[in-house]
Amino acid sequence: MALETIEIQEKLVATFGSAVFQFDQEKDIFSFEVDADKITAVILFLKNDPTLRFHFLTDLCGIHYPDNEEERQFAVVYHLHNWYENKRIKIKSFINGAKPEIKTISNIFLSSNWMERETWDFFGINFIGHPQLKRILNMDEMISHPMRKEFPMEDSGRTDKDDRFFGRTTINS
Repeated sequence: MALETIEIQEKLVATFGSAVFQFDQEKDIFSFEVDADKITAVILFLKNDPTLRFHFLTDLCGIHYPDNEEERQFAVVYHLHNWYENKRIKIKSFINGAKPEIKTISNIFLSSNWMERETWDFFGINFIGHPQLKRILNMDEMISHPMRKEFPMEDSGRTDKDDRFFGRTTINS
């Protein structure tokens, strides 16, 4: 029997109550939100439950929502896959903008190690308990996190560009 989204939702609500919410079906991906303090428990449950069997972490990434209230300025998104049933789910946890941090899942999925490092590198989200949270793609000397919305899109001091080639000026005839 195929794993149905209603079965996933019912098991999660029965186990975690109101800590899991905002269930939605987006094309072929079932998505929901989880309170940040419950994320490791929920992911461990999804992996170890004999019916659900979400054994594969496809992706983990961050999102910055600077216009949201401070408690929901950042989100960490997890994509899990059940290969037995070919079922995919997306989990989103919102975290505080003043102190963006969430527990690591590198002890549940070893593959999350580099994904969490990349998310910290680009968004500055601290993964509590991560074994070696350091920059992975940017220079160690860098003091900012370039995927945050407040990061400038380009260097305003550059003199080697001609704006006409980037569609930023119009020629009046």
